[in-house]
Amino acid sequence: MRIVIAALKSWNLENAAALKQRYTDIHEIKIAAGREELSPDMLREFKPDFIFFPHWSYVIPEEIYESYTCIVFHMTDLPYGRGGSPLQNLIVRGFRRTKVCAIRVQKGFDTGPVYLKKEAGLEGSAEEIFRRISKLVFEEMIPDILEHDIEPMEQTGEPVVFKRRRPEESELCAQQQPEQIYDVIRMLDAEGYPKAFLRWGGYKLVFSQACFDGEKVRAAVEMIREDE
Repeated sequence: MRIVIAALKSWNLENAAALKQRYTDIHEIKIAAGREELSPDMLREFKPDFIFFPHWSYVIPEEIYESYTCIVFHMTDLPYGRGGSPLQNLIVRGFRRTKVCAIRVQKGFDTGPVYLKKEAGLEGSAEEIFRRISKLVFEEMIPDILEHDIEPMEQTGEPVVFKRRRPEESELCAQQQPEQIYDVIRMLDAEGYPKAFLRWGGYKLVFSQACFDGEKVRAAVEMIREDE
């Protein structure tokens, strides 16, 4: 088969390269590193059987998902948690585990039929979680789809839709409990995300690498002048 993997984050690109190596001489795999490389001309020429979208942040054009079998991976137990910022929305709601769904892309956000679901933990920083889920997607979920004739099933249950978080929601406040502060810092601690912060005088304090011992939160802090 011919496979396209459309990926953005460094960990997904690394795992996509490993998957390509794993299926050498079995499947022809092309990696599209960003939406600029996922062009209609490339797809028409390559004629993929599947296009996989791990951790994709953009709207997939109708001309692509209507012409090819497109599968996106969403980290909630759909139909619960359709929409944006799934990791952050799960953590602020107190979830410690979730399910990663492989779904067929269709019109509507995260509304397509489900190929399979896999459980995943939500401990650690956002980047640690994303790396674990990426490994699950590339080492288990994509191979399951390629190696088995899985018929996707329509979603069942009452949908719950998440709103995409805004950068200003990353600001910490004095009313938060230590565990809440820890959760906010860790859930934003990943490549490309607006990290948790506080304003102090003329500075913005940006937090990362948090740990929590049940009473106290420890974290790395970067002081940035607000006028920079």
